[in-house]
Amino acid sequence: MIIEKARVISLSKISSNYHLIKVNSPVIAREIKPGQFCNIKVSDTDFPLLRRPFSICDVENDNLIFVFDVHGEGTKILASKKPGDIIDILGPLGNGFNIQGNYELAIIIGGGIGTAPFPYLIKNLPANVEIKSFVGGRTKEHLIKYNLQNIYIATDDGSEGFHGNVVDLFIEELKNFLTANLRIFACGPNPMLKSLQKIAIEKKYDCQLSVECAMACGFGICQGCPIEKSNGDGYYLVCKDGPIFNADMIIL
Repeated sequence: MIIEKARVISLSKISSNYHLIKVNSPVIAREIKPGQFCNIKVSDTDFPLLRRPFSICDVENDNLIFVFDVHGEGTKILASKKPGDIIDILGPLGNGFNIQGNYELAIIIGGGIGTAPFPYLIKNLPANVEIKSFVGGRTKEHLIKYNLQNIYIATDDGSEGFHGNVVDLFIEELKNFLTANLRIFACGPNPMLKSLQKIAIEKKYDCQLSVECAMACGFGICQGCPIEKSNGDGYYLVCKDGPIFNADMIIL
């Protein structure tokens, strides 16, 4: 775990709802694994007080890339950054996706901002693994397709692609994957993950869920991000034990 003063390289909008920020952070960039996250202090004052957690979207040489939407004061400040500005980053935090093992097909399932961790995951998957990306959003303006491969689209309002949620689209396409040795990597709102979790457990799919929740410290001290263990033996902490969990490990 490292605290690094990172210089903003660029900030751009990838849709009307989402921003992409690239920062130079060579020490963390060398250590980060797909699925891990960083806690960012968005200003050099005491407001906002707490750091904000952001999934690693991608790594380019010494640069980290994050995708975010503006939904509060912290992200509003982050969206106002200019090239050359310095931000304080704590990372890498949490565990990462398990990409080792014997599988032929990687199924990526992301809802809204939940697609953020997947470009770096895709970059690190074994070369012989086929990739299919399922991307969902409320409308076409809430889709993030940045650096994904073989994309299947679902929107709640039908404004682009399949009319329905992304898990329904995955179920619709399942018949095409029945003979494949697949592994599922998913991130998105808890209702989406819960729906996918049920299917994965019923069908005994190898499925890893990246859980979204509010995280204050990012490394387990504040105990503020518990998630119930499926075996009844207490709780995990999302920041320390996750954010990646096998589908059968947790109760959503």
